[in-house]
Amino acid sequence: MPDWIAVIILGIIEGITEFIPVSSTGHLLLAEHALQLKQSDLFNIVIQCGAVIAVLPLFSKRLQQFLFRWREPATRDYLLKILVAFAITGAVGFVIDKLGFKLPDKPFPVAVALLVGGILFIAVERWLRGKTLQNEISWTIVLAVAVGQLVAGVFPGTSRSGATILLALMLGLARPAATEFSFLVGIPTMLAAGGLKIFKALRHHADAPAENWGLLLLSAVVAAVVSFLAVKWLLRYVQTHTFSAFGWYRIALGILILAMLR
Repeated sequence: MPDWIAVIILGIIEGITEFIPVSSTGHLLLAEHALQLKQSDLFNIVIQCGAVIAVLPLFSKRLQQFLFRWREPATRDYLLKILVAFAITGAVGFVIDKLGFKLPDKPFPVAVALLVGGILFIAVERWLRGKTLQNEISWTIVLAVAVGQLVAGVFPGTSRSGATILLALMLGLARPAATEFSFLVGIPTMLAAGGLKIFKALRHHADAPAENWGLLLLSAVVAAVVSFLAVKWLLRYVQTHTFSAFGWYRIALGILILAMLR
């Protein structure tokens, strides 16, 4: 298969799975196995950043609110909660990174994380049936979202959006509000982490100049376009649907990865 087709496929997979709570790591592992290739960490980081940046226009109303209505108490409260969740994630994540406490991006731990997350999504959605959910972001939810991001950083396959949305739902936050807050906290977190990793990769890795930047840029553009469409769809989907389907999908994907190991 030509390299340009392979990177387009990877870009599509990254774009679909980066924000949807099904684990981009698990899908990229499957894709690399099927395509019999292994991309560099720098490649994966850059296409991830492309997918993240692309969704910003979908939150234009929130961004305008932060820029032009920041004096309003409700705006400052919401923005402060995003910043606090981001700060907690960054500070604790820095310590975790220095300690080297992270499971490897290997099939078995990824499959386990997918299975556990899928089971929890189904269990939580069943528990929420008939319950009235809130739209207010409490400080408990802020802390939970930060914890969810840290858990996803330590356990590959967890899915950053999956962990944060799941914890917010468990605390009684409505699905649309949980999804939006998860994404708004995740965007600066992933961009900051991605930017740091790109800096380190270019500075310390001797093979960085050998990266095919044309193919990398192609994959990043594809990931950006697909990510925009995927998140736009998801924001509408959660208005009238639960996350149970994603739970079942995660379980199926986890089983598939485990079957590959036999």
